[in-house]
Amino acid sequence: MALADQHPVPQKPRQSWRQRLVRLTASRGFQKWAARFPLTKGITRREGEAIFDLVAGFVHSQCLQAMVALGILEMLIERPLSAGALSSRTRVPEDRLRVLLNAGIALSLLRQDGDVITLTTRGAALVGVPGLSEMIKHHDVLYRDLVDPVAFFRGETDTELSEFWPYVFGAGAATDPETTTRYSKLMSDSQTLVAEETLAVVSLDAVSHIMDVGGGTGAFLEAALEAHPNLTGTLFDLPAVAPAADKRFAEAGLDNRATVRAGSFRDDPLPEGADAISLVRVLYDHEDTTVSALLDTIYNVLPVGGRLIISEPMAGSNRPSRAGDAYFAIYTLAMGTGRTRTAHEIAALMRKAGFARVSPVKTTRPFVTSVVTGVKN
Repeated sequence: MALADQHPVPQKPRQSWRQRLVRLTASRGFQKWAARFPLTKGITRREGEAIFDLVAGFVHSQCLQAMVALGILEMLIERPLSAGALSSRTRVPEDRLRVLLNAGIALSLLRQDGDVITLTTRGAALVGVPGLSEMIKHHDVLYRDLVDPVAFFRGETDTELSEFWPYVFGAGAATDPETTTRYSKLMSDSQTLVAEETLAVVSLDAVSHIMDVGGGTGAFLEAALEAHPNLTGTLFDLPAVAPAADKRFAEAGLDNRATVRAGSFRDDPLPEGADAISLVRVLYDHEDTTVSALLDTIYNVLPVGGRLIISEPMAGSNRPSRAGDAYFAIYTLAMGTGRTRTAHEIAALMRKAGFARVSPVKTTRPFVTSVVTGVKN
């Protein structure tokens, strides 16, 4: 007998009712009846389609990977093309490419328009999202890590993704130029949306100097400085990414308002002088002990009244979300360090460090990022 059967957990009335509904829904006889009954057949069809999408989701994602890797979506941004023209450009036999194109049509990314293939608005939007195509291209690493999902969740897999992002293990791991360039480009491109979403819900009007800790090549700080002409800022990150940040600010004409300080927040003291500090997609890369130490350091370096702004994907607490719990939580698990936290967990860590007036800030696109802010008393 299983351990759970030896020690059954008493069920609340609502839980008992839901369990009976679960058993009823799993009954093949009920399913056949519901598929024919006028008041339930629509629900049954939608649920069936949703279940099939779950079953076929891996194939769908691989079709997306192939379309992005082959550059099909980018080609169709320029102009509609025939299947033959796409076959010639991608060097994929036309009969096999037609299967992929039909999959793209079924996934609402492509449209057949007479003799040519065009993009749908969804397909065009996918191309236009900064960094998304690069994120999709590097998913081949995550796919290999998940090839044996049971072993993965048991912790029996030596993941490739932990080697893809070695910088999270400390400054010494981020010295390889190729790794640094790959990391910097992907993070910079994908942070554009995060910056837009964060700055749309967090006002910096009362801030005179903001320091972005772990800010990579400066995508968020650049956006903040451009949105607030009277603001100055400091970017603090590893020596390997500092030159690219200097270049970014110079090209944007912000080098007179932005200072780049190289260092590791694990090992080096944070610069002083900022009345606001931002952590944009930093905490979920690290374990609780590292996060707590960083928050303590930030609290000590901020002046009274100084603000902390945390923006990153977050888990959904008692209502798990697709972005936070069915993607980023698994991604960080494959990285081998860090985890997605709920806004409540992050708020608790901030309060433990001494921050007051800690509050989640509702964003319009939580699948892009979520925000929690606090103030030093």
